[in-house]
Amino acid sequence: MRKLLGLLLSLLALAPCGAATIITNASIIDGTGAPARPGNVRIDGDRITAVGTFAPAPGDTIVDAHGLTLAPGFIDSHSHHDRGDFAQRSMAPLIAQGVTTIVIGADGFSDGTIADRARRYAAAPASVNVASHSGHGSLRSKVMGKDFKRSATPAEVKAMQDLLAADMRAGSLGLSTGLEYDPAIYSDKAEVLALAQTAAGFGGRYISHMRSEDVRLDDAIDELLEIGRVTRMPVQISHFKIAIVDRWGQAKALLAKLDKARLAGIDVTADVYPYEYWQSTLSVLMPGRDFRDREAAVFALTKLSTPEGMLIGNYAPEPALAGRTIAQVAAARKADPYDTYLALIRDAEAFAAAHPDATDVESVIGTSMAPADVADFIAWPHSNICSDGLMQGRHPRNAGSFAKVLRLYVREQQRLTLVEAVHKMTGLSAAHMGLADRGVIRPGAMADLVLFDPATISDHADVTRPGALATGVDRVWVNGVAVLADGKPSGAYPGRFLLRPAAFIAPRPAP
Repeated sequence: MRKLLGLLLSLLALAPCGAATIITNASIIDGTGAPARPGNVRIDGDRITAVGTFAPAPGDTIVDAHGLTLAPGFIDSHSHHDRGDFAQRSMAPLIAQGVTTIVIGADGFSDGTIADRARRYAAAPASVNVASHSGHGSLRSKVMGKDFKRSATPAEVKAMQDLLAADMRAGSLGLSTGLEYDPAIYSDKAEVLALAQTAAGFGGRYISHMRSEDVRLDDAIDELLEIGRVTRMPVQISHFKIAIVDRWGQAKALLAKLDKARLAGIDVTADVYPYEYWQSTLSVLMPGRDFRDREAAVFALTKLSTPEGMLIGNYAPEPALAGRTIAQVAAARKADPYDTYLALIRDAEAFAAAHPDATDVESVIGTSMAPADVADFIAWPHSNICSDGLMQGRHPRNAGSFAKVLRLYVREQQRLTLVEAVHKMTGLSAAHMGLADRGVIRPGAMADLVLFDPATISDHADVTRPGALATGVDRVWVNGVAVLADGKPSGAYPGRFLLRPAAFIAPRPAP
């Protein structure tokens, strides 16, 4: 009787009740990988209540799609768009591409506890949904302070685990690491594994900017796969790339290695953005952290990038350098580019030490990848699309990633079908992040939707115009509320902070 009552209540919850929004005459791509089909979608409140052929009820709001594609809202599984604490609440660069959910806490950095972050977002939401991982680097900083250039003691690891467990109970998606960055670069494998086991005990996930994306790429992948093997948790490679010239063209070999691991039972996946250049810190190419090592600088600017391919994004010690390459700075200073590179890093370090409250002291956009490798990584069936972007930055991925995939890899190169691309931006991303009721169009799912023209959707951002908005998206709904109408932000802010499903809040025994 109790089961029957529960079923009846569920059916009543999905039944139309009162005025709704009906999207008619749409080409529906539901995010599961199924073919497009014509039909209507009904939105009641914050959920989808009907999909298919049905007549609107009196009083319903009708949105005629005129044959445009209706898809689940795109999910940015690796985002830094929370930088600035959502001061630009419309999130125009995101919703212009059809993004309705972002996952933050990436690269090992998370802003405060999950409970506090959720409270803050609920008090002042933006136009998109937000979910978060817990950052290993942030946990390490809280426990070890400035004394981080060493392995953590067992007591310090236990303190990090306790902080992580509190985050997991509050709804964190899992653990993220940024193992090329301070302070995590000094952690050993045992520390990272111990924290991953804590997250796994709560049904969490592991996502990693690995220890190397160039010289020691194989070792870095092996560490991630070992975490997946030992903990049996899903493990994801962040912004998968080959960032070393000598290994360009080896994407298929690396993917074969990951496929072999998957056949062995390791749930390994990846996210990718559609650019051959990254944005990070000047020091990221110097894992030895010896900023007077000219030989290492020559290697970095020969094998990992070039002086012409390193474009300064911002530089607090000398702001006028933003937008210039290291080659241009060196020429202006009548100096060697490798010595210039090292001097820029040292000056930034000195500035940061003198201004301990300063954030984003410096950044650089480095060209390091081969287009064919990027395309291979994007086409892998187990990779989803991300931006790795932030609201204020010189990299065009901030405003262009999702639209570029649809323009370049679907329409122009036909490397992906439209259905495959949408799946990588929606249902697959939701599955990789463990997000319930998102990324699909079906009765009962949350009404995060994007209506767009696949024949015209395009990115327009580049390094000279990083904020140029994408075009081709007509409407976007988040939790049933229109945040973009006729291509313009509506001024509504219905975004929610999404927590890991409640079924996983209680810890389970570690494997």
